[in-house]
Amino acid sequence: MNARALTVTAVLLSSVSFPLTITGASVALPGIQHDLDASLTAAQWVVNGYNLCFAAFLALGGSLADLLGKRRLFAAGVTVFFAGSVLCVLAPDATVLNLARVLAGIGAAAATATGQSILAATFAGAARTRVFGALGAVLGAGLAFGPTVSGLLVDALGWRAVFAVPAALAGVVLLLCPFLPALPGAGKGVDWGGGILFTAALALLIWLFVETPALGAAHPLVIAALLALAACGIGFVRVEKRRADPMFDLGLLRDQRFVGYSLVAATMMGLLVPLLVYLPSYLIDVAGLDAGRAGLWMLMLTLPSVALPPVGAAVARRSPRLLCVGAIALGTAGMFALITIGPDSTPGSLLLPLLLIGTGVGATTGVIDGLAISSAPVRQAGTVAGLFNTGRLVTETVALAIVGSTLAVVSGGQLAGDGFTAALHVVAMVLGCFGAVAAVAVGLLLRRRDAGRPAS
Repeated sequence: MNARALTVTAVLLSSVSFPLTITGASVALPGIQHDLDASLTAAQWVVNGYNLCFAAFLALGGSLADLLGKRRLFAAGVTVFFAGSVLCVLAPDATVLNLARVLAGIGAAAATATGQSILAATFAGAARTRVFGALGAVLGAGLAFGPTVSGLLVDALGWRAVFAVPAALAGVVLLLCPFLPALPGAGKGVDWGGGILFTAALALLIWLFVETPALGAAHPLVIAALLALAACGIGFVRVEKRRADPMFDLGLLRDQRFVGYSLVAATMMGLLVPLLVYLPSYLIDVAGLDAGRAGLWMLMLTLPSVALPPVGAAVARRSPRLLCVGAIALGTAGMFALITIGPDSTPGSLLLPLLLIGTGVGATTGVIDGLAISSAPVRQAGTVAGLFNTGRLVTETVALAIVGSTLAVVSGGQLAGDGFTAALHVVAMVLGCFGAVAAVAVGLLLRRRDAGRPAS
């Protein structure tokens, strides 16, 4: 294989391993709680810790790549992810497992931030289009089949296998790293102040959502965390406004179209990801399915992400506003329909709500990214992409924390039996209301005729 083929192989393998470890953890949660005698809060950090670090450190990845060089940062990120995943496999208790997940999230963020830029720098023209098409297919397949593959792994080998497979893939990628193009850094500075304040603010926010139900709103730690969150948020805005090359160009938030498209992407992930994480646990612990069958049921939710992006692109060419509002409306309708779920639910009864949600997500996958990036001048494409992706990941992470806390409070801290069912109904209602409000907001933000100018 030549160097270009090895480059594609390395980036695609890393790209499939990172989402696989997210969906794998969700299917593995019941086994983790049982085997490690983990509390519900500790189990939530298995997912939240990874997502938190992935979202926070992804924002710094581009700047670090400019400082250290793309290949060097990519290799470092894969190495850290590999080490974290191996530690997950060997973890003797929930504390070690959660620390390992944090490590893996940091590594995944560093590698993700540089993998796509390596492809963009290595290929041009039609070859670049084909390569990024393959990348999109891999990411879509990882999302669609991740729960199913993870469920089969749990059934066959136990929950540790869902961390062992991504570790093995990362190990192969490490062997390929020396063949990647060097792509030295540009010598630009790193916005350390903005990065540290952003990471601290996001960590405090997620900690508050996860820990407040157990500690109580009046607990001194909760109050201190709220004050620290406010200080970090104010400090972050001030630092970003003063820097000549900030991590985020906050001026983009004045662009009505960009905000509208970003809200669409954030809403779809806010509806999808909590179900990816917590619905398998419900199907296993309450509906009585084994992990493999639960993963197969999840295909109703995830398969549209593979099949429908071309349909979404066709709709966007005629009316981006119709695509955006319609996709959110479908997802919202699916959430409200999910209120009927119960212990005796069958695949037939789940078909409509999960397909509605999956259709909304699938129709916007990739399409919204292009619309958001095209809403700003070409010279700002990288900045727009960074802020857009970070906003989507932050919303996903916050949604997971809120849903986990809601489930814990409503179910009395026990995700089992009638309590889990009642809690899931509340979550479906809350997310449905969130989707309804978002649909109205997006319709207003994109109401101008030129707001829907599709990507050229």
